[in-house]
Amino acid sequence: MRATPLPKQLIDNAIKDYGIQDFAKATIREVKSIAAFAEKEAGVEFIKMEMGIPGLPAAKVGVEAQIQALKDGIANSYPDIQGYPELKKQASRFVKAFIGVDIQPEGCVPTVGSMQGTYASMMLCSQASKGKDTVLFIDPGFPVQKMQLQVMGVAYETFDVYGYRGEKLAPKLTEYLSKGNICAIVYSNPNNPSWVCLTEDELQDIGRLATEYDVIVMEDLAYFAMDFRHDLSKPFQPPYQPTVARYTDNYMLLISGSKAFSYAGERIAVTCIGDKLFHRHFEQLSARYEGLPFGMVFSTRLLYALSSGTSHSAQYALAAIMKAACDGTYHFRDEVKVYGERAHRLKEIFTRHGFYIVYDQDMGKPIADGFYFTIGYPGMTSGQLAHELMYYGVSAICLITTGSHQEGLRVCTSFIRDNQYDLLDERMAIFAENHPIEKND
Repeated sequence: MRATPLPKQLIDNAIKDYGIQDFAKATIREVKSIAAFAEKEAGVEFIKMEMGIPGLPAAKVGVEAQIQALKDGIANSYPDIQGYPELKKQASRFVKAFIGVDIQPEGCVPTVGSMQGTYASMMLCSQASKGKDTVLFIDPGFPVQKMQLQVMGVAYETFDVYGYRGEKLAPKLTEYLSKGNICAIVYSNPNNPSWVCLTEDELQDIGRLATEYDVIVMEDLAYFAMDFRHDLSKPFQPPYQPTVARYTDNYMLLISGSKAFSYAGERIAVTCIGDKLFHRHFEQLSARYEGLPFGMVFSTRLLYALSSGTSHSAQYALAAIMKAACDGTYHFRDEVKVYGERAHRLKEIFTRHGFYIVYDQDMGKPIADGFYFTIGYPGMTSGQLAHELMYYGVSAICLITTGSHQEGLRVCTSFIRDNQYDLLDERMAIFAENHPIEKND
């Protein structure tokens, strides 16, 4: 057996010191910390694939607008709890331009990243209707959203969409919705981490069932227009970003500045609430919040209580970004499509050395190349593979933490540098030599 790039004892001791008993359940932050510690101690470069942080410069148009807003003195002024009017206007316009849906500016509410948007949305949905106190996740998904519910003390259900695509999705959803306790359905599209993309037919089924069972759909569009198999970047022209908003009035769209615009550090996003849902009165909310409709409870009660608004200057940035995208002067897809190019190269290296793509098909077609993809290795569980790869200076999180029932890892392409492809190739060659695949595998 050939020596591993990092001493096994160093990795094992670090995992033990962090108190991690099952590495399959290690969080993103834990894996990141162990990788950083081992890299420093051993002086060996890590190929970091565990954390979904944008690896590109922030949108220049946003940076310039934010700087100007600060120079103009905006930092001394509290933002309106409903949001900066220009951002609300441009967010409404952005939804029309790239999703093809009409939402009034009043329903486009800025939040401190989509993390705050999901937190407030799930809390609100869980309070809206008597007996409906459980959130349903179409998994795999972003692990921290379940942590948010844990913090709130709100129950959730989950199922892995892997075996329930197409016509199988509606019956599976009905199993849960028919119980009568589901208040909201949550999913990301494209999906984190599998990168499968729900089709219009599947979204139509979700919308139909949301209306039938009076459930609110939270559509997490963190990776907006990043299905690079289709050009979704031309404003006010189809094809548009697929959405459930075409098929139900019970929807909330979460549009983040973090990935599509590489504006993660300023924690800025908008939650876009459908017009009818925004103005809808729920008996439980009316009793609890002085008769306010759904949308006003979201902003003037929950967001006000959580943070008293969203960074003022960051709202100016996102307004400028969205305006430029709608005007056709900022082509955000052109800047982020490098993630797809990275995924293509990384997949080739991994599969050449015996790995396989776990979520490899999307409705009978090869999965798109994007911000994330998934890998497995014959004969290894998720925890074994993640732990073993740490010896080779490669860090990634296990799919189990995302709600997946498949054995494998989530790989993020954002931090990959050009010099690391050859490095990964060399290390995976050693890995494959040290872990020969049995023929019966």
